[in-house]
Amino acid sequence: MSRILLVGATGGVGHRLLPLLIERGHEVTALHRSPDQAEALRQSGAATALADLMEIDGSGFAELAKGHDVIVFSAGAAGSGLERTAKIDGDGPLRMIDAARTHGISRLYLVSAMPDAGRGKEPNEKFEFYMQTKKNADSALAATAFDWVILRPGTLIDSDEARPVALSQALPYASVSRGSVAMVLAELIDRPSIRREILELTDGSTPITAAVGALARA
Repeated sequence: MSRILLVGATGGVGHRLLPLLIERGHEVTALHRSPDQAEALRQSGAATALADLMEIDGSGFAELAKGHDVIVFSAGAAGSGLERTAKIDGDGPLRMIDAARTHGISRLYLVSAMPDAGRGKEPNEKFEFYMQTKKNADSALAATAFDWVILRPGTLIDSDEARPVALSQALPYASVSRGSVAMVLAELIDRPSIRREILELTDGSTPITAAVGALARA
């Protein structure tokens, strides 16, 4: 059992991941932005932490992380503007890293994006900024000595279904359901021997447990 701070607990991946972690016996603190979300999160079995990633500073994030041994960062600006992308997708993971250093938290999980997302389409300044911000966050985490895992899903499909997947260090670009991303994260968290890996994830033909198990054996 781990004590997990889940950043982005009400997002597309996070709200699917939360019940999986609780079912597996983990103690989860769900970071959420709106006070209206607190009761539903508590009903699900999570502790709650109210904070806005647009406003919280490093010391505030570190205070939220105290007492946990895992941090999962699945928050994202979701195309809501350059400032939000910089604060949430860029500064957010850096605050996670600093908080982990402050409290000696070694296990960090970051949901990122495949580098070839959107290629072949008309160039878009906002999207290019988003991808560069994601890459910078990945690079910052990969440069640490923590037991990190960076998960890069393909195009996210809004579905609860946890389908068979492809999971590897490098894959052709494709889509994947948010339910699959959540289930893969839950499996990775339950296999701490999988560490210091950048993994790409799409729909595929391998059951999720087997795909993650193959990584553990390797």
